[in-house]
Amino acid sequence: MVNKMGFFAEAGPVQIFVSNHLIPDDMEFQSGDMPNYTTSDGSVKIQKDSEVRLKIIGTRVDATEIFCIGTIKDDFLGVINDPTTA
Repeated sequence: MVNKMGFFAEAGPVQIFVSNHLIPDDMEFQSGDMPNYTTSDGSVKIQKDSEVRLKIIGTRVDATEIFCIGTIKDDFLGVINDPTTA
């Protein structure tokens, strides 16, 4: 799920939230029928079903779920598979 606050990712049973503050500064949120984060030159796009490489920077364990906070604002992190090119 992608919204103006950031995006949610899944890794197995774990839900990971990446805040817009932890997304590179050159990526901006684009609203519309398919919300996404896109680079200024349009070469990289994060949207629903995109595969991303991220780093987990925080966790919280609940009685039934595990929640994580992640970042893609680091070297070698970001989109690794764009569903629109498949």
